[in-house]
Amino acid sequence: MSKKLILTGFPIHDTMCRVMAVMDETGVVELQVHPCQDDTILGNIYIGKVNKVMPEIKGAFVDIKPNVPCYLSLEEEGMEGLRAGDELLVQVEQEALKSKVPKVTANLSLAGKFMVVTLGRKELGISSRLDREVRRSLKKWMEPYKREDCGVIIRTNAAGASKEEVLKELFELYQRMDTVLLKGRTRTCYSLAEQAVPYYIRELKNQKDGDLEKIITDIPEIHENILGYLTAYQPEKSQMLQFYEDRMLPLYKLFSLEKEVSDALRQKIWLKSGGFLVIQQTEAFVAIDVNSGKFSGKKKASETYRKINLEAAREIARQLRIRNLYGIILVDFINMDNPDHQDELLHVLSACCRKDPVRTNVVDMTRLQIVEITRKKTRKSLHEQIGTLKGAKEGYV
Repeated sequence: MSKKLILTGFPIHDTMCRVMAVMDETGVVELQVHPCQDDTILGNIYIGKVNKVMPEIKGAFVDIKPNVPCYLSLEEEGMEGLRAGDELLVQVEQEALKSKVPKVTANLSLAGKFMVVTLGRKELGISSRLDREVRRSLKKWMEPYKREDCGVIIRTNAAGASKEEVLKELFELYQRMDTVLLKGRTRTCYSLAEQAVPYYIRELKNQKDGDLEKIITDIPEIHENILGYLTAYQPEKSQMLQFYEDRMLPLYKLFSLEKEVSDALRQKIWLKSGGFLVIQQTEAFVAIDVNSGKFSGKKKASETYRKINLEAAREIARQLRIRNLYGIILVDFINMDNPDHQDELLHVLSACCRKDPVRTNVVDMTRLQIVEITRKKTRKSLHEQIGTLKGAKEGYV
């Protein structure tokens, strides 16, 4: 299924924002909002200083800048004996979320299109999504060049890549990691040792070959940066990039992105059948309620509920991605007495969630027919991104 990557800008709650949307034949499947003045630190590597060690919570607070504390888990390998005042290289792996400070790790990692090189687990790992023959070939290529001081994780994007492409990226990531470690030994405290790539370049790296059909932007700086990245690393993809210049019809209007953002912040989502979802994001979890609404089917109740629930399952998987909901997600589907219908619902929901590039797991259905889902935290939810904008109001969804 071919996708378009749209990068544009428009004001949201009186704040000029850059908006990234991933679209396929069904419409928008992912949204990100970044204030133009936003100076994100996610993925950056700093020379930090330990401010306080707290064994009772198995953690420490590390300042990456003066008076900018971050949480570091002491359960990471090599963190034994850490003391206040110690300096170490740390990487921001999670932005500040709600009332929590950013989270950092000493297990630095650098990501390419085909792999991740890390100081964490020192082994060679290969994505389980790749088939057996591809895994065998990649392992054969990589093992002679695997270093003892670094772990390497091969991504699904390596499928179809040549040996030369894979090894070229490996050596580049090794060189970048060596440069970061050298800066850690020679630079002063609070120095930025590695600037994370922009969010849109990261998105390009995450896209599988053949998935992306077009990249469209009307922002000159972004166009220039993407062109530079494609020219250097994926020259055969340069023709996908398009600079949009129609001033009569702005890019965000062409793809109705204002409406998409607005819809993705509403609690109620109507389904084509006449049913609807209610999505509420709380401090502890995300609650989703499925309702029959205006459905007027003439079939018996069990078949009516089955149809609404299946439509809801597909829309829920889509909404998790668009809103970037994470953590524990509890879904209250319309009760179904037929065990076959319950199994079908879990199967459809699981299949839709497997398409999500963020790890999403459909856990089970409880005795009260509440479906439990977990989704990995990667960045702020859309609700949180927009809630921090100047001018955003309480209850803006």
